[in-house]
Amino acid sequence: MWLVEDADTCIYMLGTMHALPAGTDWNRGKVAEAANAADELMLELSPEQLAEAGAVFQKLAPRDKPLAMEARLPAKALAAYRRLEGGSDFGSDKLDDWAILVLMGQKVAAEAELSPAAGVEAGLTATFRAAGKPISGLESAKAQLMLFETLDAATQRTLLVRAADNIDHAQSDVDAMAKAWSRGDADALAKVVNEDVDRVPAARKAIITDRNRRWSEWVKRRMDNPGTVLMAVGAGHLVGQDSLPAMLEAEGLTVRRVQ
Repeated sequence: MWLVEDADTCIYMLGTMHALPAGTDWNRGKVAEAANAADELMLELSPEQLAEAGAVFQKLAPRDKPLAMEARLPAKALAAYRRLEGGSDFGSDKLDDWAILVLMGQKVAAEAELSPAAGVEAGLTATFRAAGKPISGLESAKAQLMLFETLDAATQRTLLVRAADNIDHAQSDVDAMAKAWSRGDADALAKVVNEDVDRVPAARKAIITDRNRRWSEWVKRRMDNPGTVLMAVGAGHLVGQDSLPAMLEAEGLTVRRVQ
């Protein structure tokens, strides 16, 4: 967690895990203090937009024409994909490559026993609702999914093939990410989170860099209004060379890590 502040405004920026093992004890110490002090919570998606995400996904995910997975993946990647799919029916032939990536990620998280209900956003939402404090979002569900929908076809295919190739290591990668996050190891977290996307520049630009730039503009505008905000976004946005804290520091704001 980082803090950017001036004389009358404090914005805590908390790097989150969207899904965690049940019972993970994260809501304590300085995080709990920041939540208690904050007047409002800013998430990637508001609770209302999060509730709409499934319907938006169902609308955007289908392909114009079906395409068999055998035509998308080389033999080794296809075999790994089929192992992950198991008895599930992803309906992949009818879906865009990016949509299959989303379903693969959900299946890996489920196998690693990570649950969105135990994630940071769910916990913070409950805390702020109980306190009667407002909760907002930086993006809409459609805008967030359109980041993937509008990736060019070659980039989507590259991401899909890389993900399928890495399926046998995916659960260990998820475990490593959760452990790095739990102990606050920003360098290790940056390596795990960014290792694959760094190798696909178009994806990194759309999913990480451009969003961080937009969010940094929001932070700068919000600094003009007094008060305390807890801004909670995926931890990958707060680590690395083009992280949100790094962008804000480059703009001359004072940013310090507090947790």
